[in-house]
Amino acid sequence: MVNLSIDGKKISVEEGTSILEAAQRAGIKIPTLCYLKNVNEIGACRLCVVEVEGISKCVTACDNQVKENMVVRTNSKKVRMTRETNIKLILSQHDFRCATCTRNGNCKLQALAKNFNITENDYDIHFEKNNWDKKYPLQRNNSKCIKCMRCINVCEKIQKVGVWDVVNTGSKTTVNVGNNKNFDESKCVYCGQCVINCPVAALTERNDTEKVLKAIDNENIITVVQVAPAIRASFGEQLGIKREKATEKKLAGLLKAIGFDHVFDTVFAADMTIMEEGSEFLERLDEIREKKLPMFTSCCPGWINYVKKEYKELVPMLSTAKSPEGMFGAIIKSYYSKILNVDDKNIFVVSIMPCIAKKDEVTWDNYKDVDCVLTTREFISLVKSSLIDVESVEEEEFDEPFGEGTGAGEIFGATGGVMEAALRSAYYLLNNKNSDADSFKEVRGLDGYKEAVFDMGNEKIKVAVVSGLGNAKKLIDDILSKKVTYDFVEVMACSGGCVNGGGQPIDIYKKDIEERAKVLYDIDKSKKIRFSHENNAVINCYKNYFEKPLSHKAHEILHRNHIEEMKNIVM
Repeated sequence: MVNLSIDGKKISVEEGTSILEAAQRAGIKIPTLCYLKNVNEIGACRLCVVEVEGISKCVTACDNQVKENMVVRTNSKKVRMTRETNIKLILSQHDFRCATCTRNGNCKLQALAKNFNITENDYDIHFEKNNWDKKYPLQRNNSKCIKCMRCINVCEKIQKVGVWDVVNTGSKTTVNVGNNKNFDESKCVYCGQCVINCPVAALTERNDTEKVLKAIDNENIITVVQVAPAIRASFGEQLGIKREKATEKKLAGLLKAIGFDHVFDTVFAADMTIMEEGSEFLERLDEIREKKLPMFTSCCPGWINYVKKEYKELVPMLSTAKSPEGMFGAIIKSYYSKILNVDDKNIFVVSIMPCIAKKDEVTWDNYKDVDCVLTTREFISLVKSSLIDVESVEEEEFDEPFGEGTGAGEIFGATGGVMEAALRSAYYLLNNKNSDADSFKEVRGLDGYKEAVFDMGNEKIKVAVVSGLGNAKKLIDDILSKKVTYDFVEVMACSGGCVNGGGQPIDIYKKDIEERAKVLYDIDKSKKIRFSHENNAVINCYKNYFEKPLSHKAHEILHRNHIEEMKNIVM
């Protein structure tokens, strides 16, 4: 243990502890901007500076370790002046027109400038011009970048993709696509983890809210909206709705208040996905055992992009089932258009998703199934811009005939949820009876790499669940090197699953991700029906249109050809 004094407070911490962590444990606040624990501890922003007795210059607290008998001052005049100067220097290279910024009110730099009472800047303002193509689902604004390096290290250390890097030298040093490539040539999969870890608005999603409003205002267009399970776990956070009141029915009420003609829950399509994907898994089990390669889930477009860009040899082992979003869009444009007796070209399908990669997914078939995707953040901005009194909006039911969803569909938004839901129905398909709904809860939790073996009656199924592309890389490398074998594998590109998706509200911590996942598992537990194969809306959908899982019509509408669609993925 190391003994030191911080602001006159004597504390004792483990050797190797940073000054920043030591102060945090003592309840002493030191401002940070670039810091991400175990990911970005480089002192780039220099806002965590402190005075250390015996050292003439201020030192950064995030990347300097404590020493025996060290005396630290975190709020001296010298420290305050240094921090204020550093904030002004950062602002001198940052386009701080906050009123028109998507991060207004949710920006770390803005908050720091306000806290330090910075009302004017003595330094000349020079920021980079922006030349980013507006077609990309992920947008980069050079003029906002503060060169904190968080995007670089999140992409490199956590996701193991390495899109971003420091480029140029001297006064032209900046952050951009690395390896002398343009964005089209990069390995970006649109997971959006760089976006939710950017402290300003240098990285955002493409804003498609005006496109949606234009469709809503068009009297000749029928607007249909679907909302993903993970949204109900997070949408209340920035709308001032307490978690217990941020229900699915409240969400449906808000969507109807915005003006959508038909409001559906993607949970229904999650149940459809389980019927198709679970049936496909059982049908392919002999092939899986023969090849000693698992079937991989196909719900996460960031993961699908990753496989197609990094491990093309595994593309044939992806489930051909469309994601719940794609499946629902396909059902709306086929079955539901016939129910409404309208041309599917007059139906505009909108998806509210926790994910930026979903904006890319809908382009794979040239917007055939879904016309537009909004992230959770865009949905929140749509609610605010519509001047809706959130408190007065009453709870509403989702519309029929796709208003029913099961507990199995609800948990899709958490890592392990797709696997658990699939195993519940696979057990039934193998044994003609249900297991206990919680028999497969071993795959729950935020651990990035989980594996389990389940007794399915006459079969033992070995599964793995990973979240975060860094963990996916380890998993795939282990599989290809024959270190491990699995029958069925679930992968989600974002750590923790869709609840921590790149389109979710920003500034969250591990406990927030846990709370979001808990919301979904609590809903599952409260549901009368917790098995996808017992969803009456799904049963009727097969009875009235698709006949049965993996039927010719189901394959034609609810499945995709990954090899063919690879041609449309930006490489």
